[in-house]
Amino acid sequence: MTIQLLNDRYQVIRTLGAGGFGETYLAEDTYMPSKRHCVVKQLRPIHNNPQIYQLVQERFQREAAILEELGGANEQIPALYAYFSSSGQFYLVQEWIEGDTLTGKVQKQGLFSEGAVQELFMNLLPVLDYVHSKHIVHRDIKPDNIIVRHRDGKPVLIDFGAIRESMGTVVNSQGNPTSSIVIGTPGYMPSEQAAGRPVFSSDLYSLGMTVIYLLTGRQAQQLETDSQTGEIVWRQYASHVSPIMAGVIDKAIAYHPRDRYPTARGMLDTLQSIANPIPPTQPLLTQPTVVSAPPPQTLPVKPQPTPQSNQPNGILIGALVAGGLIGASVIITQVLPKSSQPIADKVVLPSETPSTITSPVIETPKFTPTPPSVPIQSIPFSTTSIPPVDTPTLNNYFWLSKRLVTDADLNGKNSFELDIMRNSIFAIYGRRFNTPELQNYFDNQSWYRPIYSPEEFSPKLLSKLEQQNVEYINKYQDRNGLRYFKK
Repeated sequence: MTIQLLNDRYQVIRTLGAGGFGETYLAEDTYMPSKRHCVVKQLRPIHNNPQIYQLVQERFQREAAILEELGGANEQIPALYAYFSSSGQFYLVQEWIEGDTLTGKVQKQGLFSEGAVQELFMNLLPVLDYVHSKHIVHRDIKPDNIIVRHRDGKPVLIDFGAIRESMGTVVNSQGNPTSSIVIGTPGYMPSEQAAGRPVFSSDLYSLGMTVIYLLTGRQAQQLETDSQTGEIVWRQYASHVSPIMAGVIDKAIAYHPRDRYPTARGMLDTLQSIANPIPPTQPLLTQPTVVSAPPPQTLPVKPQPTPQSNQPNGILIGALVAGGLIGASVIITQVLPKSSQPIADKVVLPSETPSTITSPVIETPKFTPTPPSVPIQSIPFSTTSIPPVDTPTLNNYFWLSKRLVTDADLNGKNSFELDIMRNSIFAIYGRRFNTPELQNYFDNQSWYRPIYSPEEFSPKLLSKLEQQNVEYINKYQDRNGLRYFKK
């Protein structure tokens, strides 16, 4: 390739890509002492009409100003270094991000784990939240437009669609400027974006489809859709994904925008509640038994003459007695809690009181007594999490998200177990329950993360298999008259 010097400053090293709107180069900034690398995007309007050219130029300048603001305020968006036009072409000069696209990561390392996908969500959703706060929709989120930066491992969002849209500016029949093209990648953009009406949740859809590629290795176009609902069918290719995470992804890629997370912040909050769950309530430990020291006792000592020769023996005996008492006080001190240690231990030696030896004085710690009607060991941190006394703790039923239930799974179970079994399918997605006893049961399960009220919960969060299992258990209960909780 012939070495080019663009704008008498940027020396082209190699071509990074080419498309209908122009070409992208890796270049060297010859004006900088470091000769830093940068990305130069050469863009061309789809029409050479001089009247339209002026409109394109105005839009290009406006969009470049937006990119400058975005990249200057967020380190996970490439910084805009410069923009210029020359010979009917428009140029953007942006920060060069050294790293691998998500497509490249999958090709090198294989499929992503659920933990890696959750980390990606947690790192990218704040970026989208910021972009949307500026009333901007990215419109082209896909595996090729997210680069995992080498120096810190953070995902960087590149290639905003607004600039390409400005290149497609035309004048409609009413003489108003508009765009003649739809920005986005088939399979990764939702239906409203394909119709030219993107909303903020359109980016969440694209991000959800990107994550499905990372988990399954299947491009969006390779996935089937439900012929009745239009929903993407993907779970059978990602059996390693938990039902809770699968539910989050399904909500992000819902066919209609009203069924998705309305904002990136809302989706981030849900993921954070999964990543940092509130620990289950635990009962208070029983207060330690207080060991009270015996009351001080005075041991009489018969006065004896103390000739010079007997003094060492007297001192030795006194020291042994005092040492034993000190040891006893140390043992008692270790038994007591730190907050109730004695203020002072006083040992009176024979040399101080010739007629008596006094044992150490230990102050017994004072505790506020608990009313006898409420045993200490039964007081939980939260009274709302006390299960019914006769409610057994059952095993989880996560397998109901992986295979169909049969009569063999249900036979021999009582009405309580069947109700818990059926409602566990809803509980793993964070649904709350109107029945207090049922809610209390799930509140005491460490995996349960309540997210939706019964009115907010959408049955679409459940997979087809899960919906079939709910219906199967429901019919089995009706057929055998096995109901513990009211419907």
